[in-house]
Amino acid sequence: MDFTFDDTQRDLRDLGRKILDEQITTERLKELEEAGEPYDRRCWTDLADTNLLGVALPEDVGGSGYGLMELCVLLEEVGRHVAPVPLLATLGAALPIAELGSADQRSRFLPPVVAGRSILTAALQEPGHADPLAPTTTATADGDGWRLDGEKLGVPYAPLADAILVPASTGDRSAAVFVVTPDADGLSIEPATATNGESQGHLTLTGVRLEASDALGDHNAPNADALAWIHGRALAGLCATAVGVFEKALRITAGYISERKQFERPIATFQGATLRAADAYIDTEAIRVTAWSAIWRLAAGRDARDELAIAKFWVADGGQRVAHACQHLHGGIGATTDYPIHRYFIWAKWLEHTLGGAPEQLLHLGDSVAAGRG
Repeated sequence: MDFTFDDTQRDLRDLGRKILDEQITTERLKELEEAGEPYDRRCWTDLADTNLLGVALPEDVGGSGYGLMELCVLLEEVGRHVAPVPLLATLGAALPIAELGSADQRSRFLPPVVAGRSILTAALQEPGHADPLAPTTTATADGDGWRLDGEKLGVPYAPLADAILVPASTGDRSAAVFVVTPDADGLSIEPATATNGESQGHLTLTGVRLEASDALGDHNAPNADALAWIHGRALAGLCATAVGVFEKALRITAGYISERKQFERPIATFQGATLRAADAYIDTEAIRVTAWSAIWRLAAGRDARDELAIAKFWVADGGQRVAHACQHLHGGIGATTDYPIHRYFIWAKWLEHTLGGAPEQLLHLGDSVAAGRG
């Protein structure tokens, strides 16, 4: 496989990097944190003005008509800048509406996303439940509509979202996805904050009554494959973000140990520090290669379940080694919040917790091998 970006992808990367370089500075991040702002609205507006929010959405709703690869190119830049913008949450929900939604859903929810006027999200996690593809939240047929009951945890930007994709079990071991707006009767959203400072919400659905047209896709027959489609691309987006996080953390660290001196010599000239940085580089490259392998397969319409598990393993296992190495090689300054490296450490922990720990991915791969898929 050749993961070299084409001209369009390089142009998108360069444009995204230019905007984020200008907007997401250390000083700006401190300002947002001190003000308690949930995301950088100014940067979000700039991304919309350059149509980067529509990069993976169809042209008929104002987008650029590209796909998952191009979105992940931008998400890598978000990770590289640890940028507090709801790009993954919003486009992670907008993509399935574009691909699987009805004409009304597309025209209602997607143009405001492209314009930067709307935030979307998806509720993929539940309390005490490890399998997001088999939700315990239920959707019960209710006349010509549906009734939803259940709980969802850690929903990105839920308190700010204009619509939330909610997967629910419809019986007979099948699941469907519903588009729920925050004003729905029976829906409550309890605000929360993730490890990396991201705004999240705990959703409680108690008899939420939805129309047939609120199901993602055909009004009368909700798309049973929608949940797996959404989940796979959400994981791909997180892995792309992780590539940026770890590559930039390592670059900051390499610059620091090349300049910081001990005993009148740069730290990088000491063998122990050099070997630690070299090991971190190997782990970072493993994260990059496995992430883009999974993204490429998804973008090509191929089964990427095992590739996603491999990428998730490297983010969880190798990523923690990179995060700790970068923190430790900075010495005392790595523990202060006045220096930027701490943000990469907490984003690393957030990614690990969101994607799931390394043992879970190994168990998945073991099951795949036993089933003859691997």
